[in-house]
Amino acid sequence: MKQVIEAFRRQDAEQRIPVLRLEIDYELSTLYDAIQSSDEDMIHACKDRLDKYRQEMLRLEA
Repeated sequence: MKQVIEAFRRQDAEQRIPVLRLEIDYELSTLYDAIQSSDEDMIHACKDRLDKYRQEMLRLEA
């Protein structure tokens, strides 16, 4: 049973990683726009989301 759960998690991670990379790219683009317009609230929001994406990526790749 333990092996089945681990296999399912690996498959789920393999599907999530490409989507997560796209989300990170989009968020980086949004952060760039916020920096260009000096929107401090948006900059902090983007950085928070990017940190969450980074943590998720580290968990998935571990």
